[in-house]
Amino acid sequence: MRRAIQSGRFTAIAFCASACLWQGGAAYAEDASSWRELETKYIFGFTTGSGIGLEGEKEFTVDTVGRFGKRDGHYAATETKYEFEFTPSQFVQIEFGALGSTHNIGAVTDLDGRNQAAFAGGFAEFRYLALERTSNNPLSVTVAFEPNVRLVDETSGERVHNYEFETTINADLELMRNRLYAGFNLLYEPEVTKTMFDDTRREATFGGSAALSVRVLSNVVLGGEVWYLRHYDAIGLTAFTGDAVLVGPSLYIQFTPKMFMTAAWNEQVWGREIGNPVSLNLAEFQRHRARLKFAWEF
Repeated sequence: MRRAIQSGRFTAIAFCASACLWQGGAAYAEDASSWRELETKYIFGFTTGSGIGLEGEKEFTVDTVGRFGKRDGHYAATETKYEFEFTPSQFVQIEFGALGSTHNIGAVTDLDGRNQAAFAGGFAEFRYLALERTSNNPLSVTVAFEPNVRLVDETSGERVHNYEFETTINADLELMRNRLYAGFNLLYEPEVTKTMFDDTRREATFGGSAALSVRVLSNVVLGGEVWYLRHYDAIGLTAFTGDAVLVGPSLYIQFTPKMFMTAAWNEQVWGREIGNPVSLNLAEFQRHRARLKFAWEF
């Protein structure tokens, strides 16, 4: 069975690669200089680009991230952001919205079984364009700060009061005009959680990513990314508990000038848990994660 699954994955990857090469060949017959510029924020999957949109632009987004697979049992959890964003100036973007979550957990060690959907809290995000891309400078850099308040734990689905303060540096480089882009993220995500039993947990995630995306058609971008993440049982990054490497493909499609989608999938290919000799880190991270985002600009 395992060989069949691996063979199926290989066939699917080979098919996608062939399709990408074919589409890429067709795209290079077109004149990319005539294509409208992309907002690079969304073209790298889980990696966020530096774009903040045009001044005065508004957008509504539904962004769902699913996490699947633990060491044993069955595990599936999703969190969806219902987000409104606007760009009051050419250097600042503000976002805010509500969170919804689902959990389907059974026979997973250290996690209670549950099958639920719930209102999970709210969030805001503030993005500042620190370095703008110009005709002489292909690099663009944005600094982002995202506070989250959660009423449902992301992993276990239990009722909590969780305060997360995600800080990222989002950078991207236009390697070929309107064609090829590289993206880089640096992440620091401290959080404090108070449980139903008045226990307080303090933890943090630190890491970064690198991504490469190619515009195969004027409205289609294909890419891949790699993430390295470290988990700590302390906000100050002093109690290291494990790390993981996740890789996977991404897809961006612009349906109309005002409507687009992003899809991405990552698989954990390496990981370690401190004090546990097993392969992969499925205590702090998941085996797979997926993202599906739809956005409407107005």
